[in-house]
Amino acid sequence: MGSTEVIGTLKPELADVLGLPRSTPVVAGAVDTSAVAVGATVRDFAPHLYLGTSSWVGAHVPFKKSSVRHHIAAVPSAVKGRYLAMAMQSAAGANLSFLRDKVLYHPDELLSDEQQPDVYALLDRIAARVPPGSRGLIYTPWLCGERSPAGDPSLRAGLINLKLEHSREDIIRAFMEGVAHNTRWMLEPFSRFIGQSSGIIVATGGGAQSDVWCQIMADVCGRVIQQPHNPIQTNARGAAFIAAVALGKLQFDDLPTLQRPHRLYEPSRSTRNLYDDRFATFKEVRKRLAPLYRRLNPSQETTP
Repeated sequence: MGSTEVIGTLKPELADVLGLPRSTPVVAGAVDTSAVAVGATVRDFAPHLYLGTSSWVGAHVPFKKSSVRHHIAAVPSAVKGRYLAMAMQSAAGANLSFLRDKVLYHPDELLSDEQQPDVYALLDRIAARVPPGSRGLIYTPWLCGERSPAGDPSLRAGLINLKLEHSREDIIRAFMEGVAHNTRWMLEPFSRFIGQSSGIIVATGGGAQSDVWCQIMADVCGRVIQQPHNPIQTNARGAAFIAAVALGKLQFDDLPTLQRPHRLYEPSRSTRNLYDDRFATFKEVRKRLAPLYRRLNPSQETTP
């Protein structure tokens, strides 16, 4: 069954509750990853980045293959005749949720009775005033192991090079930079997998609402990041596009004209050397600590 197949009409009782005609067609649709991909970009080899609780990079490609070593695969997509190449990481926004719920606002004696503010907006504001590189602090965002490109469920998160001069402001930015370094690490084999190592990356998901995080992604990855309008709604737009194609209102070839960017984030030349060095250190940390994590966390399974 294809994603654009009309499989019937609404059940009468549901149509009545929703206030819709009983003749309203129901389209097969797609899973969230495929819907996000359609909502982001349907051009071949054009990558998108999803920043939610977990994270992935994906792109529509005209072939089906897999990389066991790097845990990357091109699987059936919502677009007929195309596959969706995907590399997934276990935790992205989950790191900021962890910081919010387990460190900054953990319900213990240190937490005041005041209502929590708009935490993510505050995190953005704080991270923006910390210099790139977080004053030498490096965060590894492996709260529940990692999928691509390492496929190592024993890896764990950590703050590296923490010293007395650091504050929680540095820690907040280090969390964001750590996820960005992890994304760059994933992009290396993914770019080889799809045969494209340049071009704009469309950022989607709740994390892509952050201007600060999008700029950090651009600077760390050395790629232009495109932020669509309401990036958190990309999967809903994708589902709507699929339904429109199913009903003959659109063709997939029409979608690029409807996927206009809200903002582009160019990588800064001034931070390139700094982030190249930090990224090399990030990968070295993983290489050196991986044996210790395997000893500390035997027989672990990556959380979906």
